[in-house]
Amino acid sequence: MCQHVPDCPGFDDVDREAARVIASHPEQGWSLLCNGVVIFEDTGELLPNGGVIDPHRPTDVHAAA
Repeated sequence: MCQHVPDCPGFDDVDREAARVIASHPEQGWSLLCNGVVIFEDTGELLPNGGVIDPHRPTDVHAAA
C-alpha cells in the first residue's frame, strides 16, 4: 500500500507502527497508517488482514509525585 521512498514497514513487520499516518481522527481516538494498520490511542491495533493487536501500553509506569 505504501508509495513512500523508502517503503514504510509492512503491517506484519514488528515496527509496523513506524509507518506514516494517512488519516488521523484524534477526536475518535484512531489513525490509519499507510500500511493499512488502524492504531488506537489506547495502543491497540487492527491489521488489514483482520488481525487484532491488544493494547500494549506499559502498565508498570508510576506517576511522578
